[in-house]
Amino acid sequence: MTVQPSTAPRIAANTPEFRRLNIAVFSCGFSIFAILYCTQPVLPLLAREFSVTPAQSSLALSLTTGAMAIAMLFASSLSEVYGRKLLMVLALVGSSILTLALAIAPDWNSILWLRGLAGVTLSGAPAVSIAYVSEEMEKTDVARAVGIYIGGGALGGMSGRLVAAFLADYGSWRWAMAGLGALGLGSAIVFWRLLPPSRHFIPRKFKPGDLALSMLRLSVQPAIALLVVEGFILLGGYMAVFNYIGFRLQAPPFNFSQSVAGLVFLVYPIGSYASAYMGGLAGRIGRGKALCLSISIMMAGLAIMTPDNVWIVAGGLAILTFGFFGAHAISSGWAPSLTDRDKAQASSLYLLLYYIGGGVAGSYGGVYWASGGWTGVATFAGALMAATLLTALTLWRVAPTQ
Repeated sequence: MTVQPSTAPRIAANTPEFRRLNIAVFSCGFSIFAILYCTQPVLPLLAREFSVTPAQSSLALSLTTGAMAIAMLFASSLSEVYGRKLLMVLALVGSSILTLALAIAPDWNSILWLRGLAGVTLSGAPAVSIAYVSEEMEKTDVARAVGIYIGGGALGGMSGRLVAAFLADYGSWRWAMAGLGALGLGSAIVFWRLLPPSRHFIPRKFKPGDLALSMLRLSVQPAIALLVVEGFILLGGYMAVFNYIGFRLQAPPFNFSQSVAGLVFLVYPIGSYASAYMGGLAGRIGRGKALCLSISIMMAGLAIMTPDNVWIVAGGLAILTFGFFGAHAISSGWAPSLTDRDKAQASSLYLLLYYIGGGVAGSYGGVYWASGGWTGVATFAGALMAATLLTALTLWRVAPTQ
């Protein structure tokens, strides 16, 4: 007999089911971000091979994040009808297959189409996974589980970038895409086998009008409106740095190779630790205070990496990464907690603006690189981070959940 969602026990910390869930959501985050960011370290190679500008080459990443952001609005609603797990498994498998197809893409337009479609397929995982955790976990353990998911994303983002950089340097960027596609399929299998079935999910009929009403209802809530604005500029500042750090390190005075420049992504395990640590800290001191602290750490990291010294640049990137992943873990877990209904839509609304912000700023940063080099990019990113901190301070004051 099926246990009714209203009476089934929720998954608590330090239980076998909790450990299975954590491995599954870690694998989900790993696969999503390995595939999402796999083209970032090879942007200079793509620019040279297809004779496009740095800003145009960034479309191989920005199109994916933008398509994923928009499609998430519909994916979250589909998950309300067909269930969380099915949609997430299809998302991971579909995006892995499209990444494998990049290895045989004949021209630049084909690459952009495949990356855009990968964004659509990926949309079935990010917001839905957070909604699943919010539904199935004990409330006191949700922040911890979300932190582990974000941590998987941090490690996946690092692994995807490093694997792509090294395979591109010692083989080709096509071999890099094939390798990342295979890695994504392996992570999808782990996720499918280990994720516990939903017990607190209640299916609903899909009505497009309901989606529009839920988005309107959520967007007029001051705290949620501030949170989605904060997400837009949070990833925007971070992507402006990481999209063009490879161009900086492969240009004078560094003149690094593709694989050596890719080593900067070794800072990502720090993000994995930061997401879990700051998620726990938010539970102790409050989300608002922890969020402002994380953004301040980001700004300090950006300032530190100004000199043309590789060790100082790496140290500043590590500090910036710690602050960013801490801020994202807090914000992404905050969104569904601000409403008693439409939790998946609340997550997808936050992530919609989050990924659009990353895509817009990631591409627009190329304008600042072309006109002012690294100084121009850093100035642009710093202005976005300052705006993020101002928004977080306002959110801290008005949010009902501290």
